[in-house]
Amino acid sequence: MLDLTVSGFLADSPDRLLDQLAGQAMRSFRTNEAQQLRAWDATIRVLRTALMGWDAATSWRIVLEFSMRRLGRRVDAILVTPRAVLVLEFKVGQSTVLAGDLRQVEDYALDLHDFHAGSRGHVILPILVATGALDLRPTTWPLLLNAVAPVLSTGAAGLSRLLRDVWVRLPEPSRPLDLAGWTRAAYRPVPGIVDAARNLYAQHGVEDIADTQADAKNLAVTTNAIRAAIDDARRERRHIIVFVTGIPGAGKTLCGLNVVFGAEREQGATFLTGNPTLVHVLREALARDAACGDRNRLRAARQRTKTSIQALPAFRDHHVRSAEIPAERVVVIDEAQRAWSRAHAVRKSADREVRLTDSEPAHLLDIMRAHPDWAVMICLIGQGQEIHDGEGGLAEWGDALMARPDWQVRSPSDAVGSLGDPRQRLPPDLPVQRHASLFLDVAMRSLRNPHAAAWVDLVLAGNAEGARELAGRHGPMPFRLTRSLADLRTGLRGAALGRRRCGLMASSGGQRLRADGLGAELPHMDAGAVARWFLDRWPDIRASDALEVAATEFSVQGLELDYAGLCWAGDLVRLPAQAAWLVRNLRGSSWQTLRSDQAIANRLNTYRVLLTRARYETQIWVPSGDAADLTRRPDELDAVVEFLVACGLKAPETPG
Repeated sequence: MLDLTVSGFLADSPDRLLDQLAGQAMRSFRTNEAQQLRAWDATIRVLRTALMGWDAATSWRIVLEFSMRRLGRRVDAILVTPRAVLVLEFKVGQSTVLAGDLRQVEDYALDLHDFHAGSRGHVILPILVATGALDLRPTTWPLLLNAVAPVLSTGAAGLSRLLRDVWVRLPEPSRPLDLAGWTRAAYRPVPGIVDAARNLYAQHGVEDIADTQADAKNLAVTTNAIRAAIDDARRERRHIIVFVTGIPGAGKTLCGLNVVFGAEREQGATFLTGNPTLVHVLREALARDAACGDRNRLRAARQRTKTSIQALPAFRDHHVRSAEIPAERVVVIDEAQRAWSRAHAVRKSADREVRLTDSEPAHLLDIMRAHPDWAVMICLIGQGQEIHDGEGGLAEWGDALMARPDWQVRSPSDAVGSLGDPRQRLPPDLPVQRHASLFLDVAMRSLRNPHAAAWVDLVLAGNAEGARELAGRHGPMPFRLTRSLADLRTGLRGAALGRRRCGLMASSGGQRLRADGLGAELPHMDAGAVARWFLDRWPDIRASDALEVAATEFSVQGLELDYAGLCWAGDLVRLPAQAAWLVRNLRGSSWQTLRSDQAIANRLNTYRVLLTRARYETQIWVPSGDAADLTRRPDELDAVVEFLVACGLKAPETPG
């Protein structure tokens, strides 16, 4: 990054500026070196021509190659003026303005608005410069308010006039920008799980991702505790299991990925998950990134990612069948609370090639214990995330460890004891080294309100008073209600600017949503369909932001969207005369109320997963129902809305 005044930029020679950029930034780029140098040279010369002879601009700051850590990219140029931040992206030699390029520069501006303290409260104007394009002076000027303005575009020849036109239209701010301090202002980007995996896979450690985040201390302390366990196991020749717990969206998966892609990679570390969607999406994202758009390299890149991210069932079955000592000494088990209980494992594998004789935790412990000297298991525990029958939770790990005393156990205090849901606790008599640092209590996913997950817990517990009090004290909560599916789609498209991703979600038990025209469900076992939904973009109709196909809890658990559209269904409703959630399944043409405590808990956890997927906002559509259809009674759906309003949300506008 180069940061200098416009006068200093103009006084220096283009060749010297190019040398400085090459020396500081080239190692961070994977593009062709000669191509990158040509692009920088053209950018410098176009900017010099545009700014030359403009006395008003001499004291401004010009920042070249500003690092956008969340996006894994760098902005070509930023002009910091007393009235606004101008974000410029150059497409050298390009004669057309492409929609993807407009989204790119808009996303840079949004990132500054959301995460950069020096830009907050000021106009941020994204400008795309397709150097070979004609003068694209706007016919209608946007309002330049204290937020991200619509993208303007121009060619190289028109940049000088566009900048001067912008300057005279910018209002005088009540608080001028701090020109000299802009680059020193805190920039705290919070990466999505896919962005984080890409950066870690590219050999950037968790510190590079987290050191500019507001919650870096929380994340770094947990990461260091995991590393300490690995060091102790190797030095003391021990077998150690580490449990990491935390609130939804607190960064458990990020910690695990850092182990797999970080310094521990040389120990043979792998990320195991029973969540096929997470496997599909992360593998494909890493492979696409590594291939750099080269289709011929994509197949090989996909093959390489298979060793780092593995499907837990395939790993388990291979080693149960072969009894081989694993190549990996360190395994990270994602969503470890979803591991099968003994009874479920035996029943599910009875007619399979590999028959299990014990619980999944027991088999996995024995597989890693085959290393005669040392091994480490890191179990990431999502509390209240059990959504399948047969998921044994922490209790199943506790039972397996009680029978295997040679494993040293490390966990946070909240994972041990007899209070609360017994599935979410290790037994109190299990010998455990307790480490407070293994609990992540700072929400990373919910960018607009870190208390969103706690609010969701109160809502699903039926505690309207507590939820309303929390919303009043820490609100507003990042949830919005609507009764119109059309308004939901419009709201999501209007909110998800730049490369922000939106998508529809629904419970797998919500079959009656098809009566409202929402019958297409993302097939979570189809690897190609899942990867396209999460990674591709509109106008590909298979992408999430086409808003045509809804993903269920099985597709989105462990992943996230920027803006989520939750389609509330009849499998979780309230009756006007009752003060509790009614949990049910559709059987034939009627609903059947669930009575099993575990089945009820799983359904509530389904909605907990769906309500905690959004990084910015969840827009909730509750259908109006149909009095003539007993499976879609309006009074039951109205009661859901009334309860959510009682919990502190704004009442929706009447549809139509």
